[in-house]
Amino acid sequence: MAADPTTPRRRLRHRVPLSLRQHWKLLAVSVAALVVVVLVLGDTRVRPYITADADVIASPITENVTGTVELFDPDVAHEIHLEIDDVEYAEMIDAFERNGDKNWVTADLTIDGEFINDVAVRLKGNSTLMGLRGEDAGPGGQGRGGAGPGDGGPPAMPEGMELPEGMPPMPENAELPEGPPGGMAVPGMDAGISADDPASLPLLISFDKNYEGRAYQGMTELSVRPGTPVLNEAVALELTEVTGQATQRYTYSEYSVNDGPTTSRLVLEHPDDGYTSAAFDGPGYLYKADANSRFEYVGEDQSDYSDQFTQVNAEGDGTMQPIIDLLRWVESASDEEFAAELDQWIDVESFAEYVATQNLLSNSDDMSGPGQNYYLWYDLGTEKFTVVSWDLNMAMSGDATAGPHDTVSMGGRGGMGGPSGAEPPAGMELPDGVEPPDGMEPPAGMEPPAGMPMDGPPGDGGNAGGQAGENQSSENPDGERGGRGGPSMDHPLKTRFLESDAFTELYEQTYWRLYDQVYGSGLAGQTLDRVLQQFPLSDEVDSATLEADAATLRTWIDQRTAALAEKQAV
Repeated sequence: MAADPTTPRRRLRHRVPLSLRQHWKLLAVSVAALVVVVLVLGDTRVRPYITADADVIASPITENVTGTVELFDPDVAHEIHLEIDDVEYAEMIDAFERNGDKNWVTADLTIDGEFINDVAVRLKGNSTLMGLRGEDAGPGGQGRGGAGPGDGGPPAMPEGMELPEGMPPMPENAELPEGPPGGMAVPGMDAGISADDPASLPLLISFDKNYEGRAYQGMTELSVRPGTPVLNEAVALELTEVTGQATQRYTYSEYSVNDGPTTSRLVLEHPDDGYTSAAFDGPGYLYKADANSRFEYVGEDQSDYSDQFTQVNAEGDGTMQPIIDLLRWVESASDEEFAAELDQWIDVESFAEYVATQNLLSNSDDMSGPGQNYYLWYDLGTEKFTVVSWDLNMAMSGDATAGPHDTVSMGGRGGMGGPSGAEPPAGMELPDGVEPPDGMEPPAGMEPPAGMPMDGPPGDGGNAGGQAGENQSSENPDGERGGRGGPSMDHPLKTRFLESDAFTELYEQTYWRLYDQVYGSGLAGQTLDRVLQQFPLSDEVDSATLEADAATLRTWIDQRTAALAEKQAV
């Protein structure tokens, strides 16, 4: 029998899936449409838009541990105890010393008598952890291969920073300054932490990392803050809240780790999904700035911003697009466009409050500080950003005399530009033509290039942190902008806001209104009294230690109040 000539065709046809054979016409039309789109729009950039549901909600909590008492009740004495396995603890410290990694370990937590098994714990902080860096680690223990200040070698330059023109390299035998300016303790810098004392370390405690859906009183994370007594941060948090700005709840607790003695620690809620619904009205996205954030537009690929910002809530449904749009606009807008259009991107009134508050509190580590400590809240209703403060352990510790247009930089209470009698770090020599403040003796040794200002990075006219404006005070007789204290950073948004004449009146009116509310009314001192009433004594913090720290902070508040009263009168 002759072979049927149609057989091969039937067999080939049956190799194609039935569903495809039934819908081949639809497939052909789709392919044709795709070809047309590629040919017509091939060179056109398609801009991504926010597609997530506007009703952004918190991640579901399936197990909410209610506890025995409300954690943030100031009228209740609180106790927190951690049990961390010795081997896991050693591995956590070793990872940070070698590479700057903040690895999670498992621990058991007892909080106000409530036992919670298998919480996750890791180190928290940046400049605070400088005391833990290993011999081969760079600044802050980030494992960059250079010795950081205090390591016994020359300081390593931060990534991307170059020596100014005319400044010679650091001599190999140069001696580094010991401690903060004038020998004054700077809250939050090192904070007396030691790997040999686990209770001294700043930690982040997660309730849901090992148990998805678990929370404690609606919170998935708590932050154990560095140092003690840390009265300044608690007072700053309360003053921020009383002015109507978003902040974080806190409590003091008698605190211990393993079999160690008790100490007194400040504990904060750490912003998470639940925080957004409690702190803000309506849906939106919360972003945390990374310590290495440059607030820099680097293109439209959202993955390229993972080293600058982290999305806190709705992580799986959200988007980085609002951040990208803001960065692109700030970078490209002319001064005229910035002045005219900023209110389309930022809640300008709240931003003026933020900037004024950070100056009033003399916080040297805000959004323009080395730690880049801030969050950005994007309101899906208004489509505008609000800057949220975070990490106020450096607040109320800088120059008490700094005015609204002075840069608040790193330094102890009084700072480099503070009370007379303060001494600069050993080994630092003033540049040619610069006279030291009254009572300051210029040491010999480290010599900056001639003409380099003491305050801030070279070439900014002494404006270390970007705060700008005309300053006709006795500290700046020529009206130079900003520049007081030790090193500070810069932030394009904050800098441009303060440099724009369009916002000067708003900023100054906001500043003096908040001054009257915080200092002029005596509220700052009253807040300190209230904080002292809830502070718990412990094995390591007795009443004498607490009273001494309170007296120092009260003196600073009095100096700040008086200095600003004089400037307000002028």
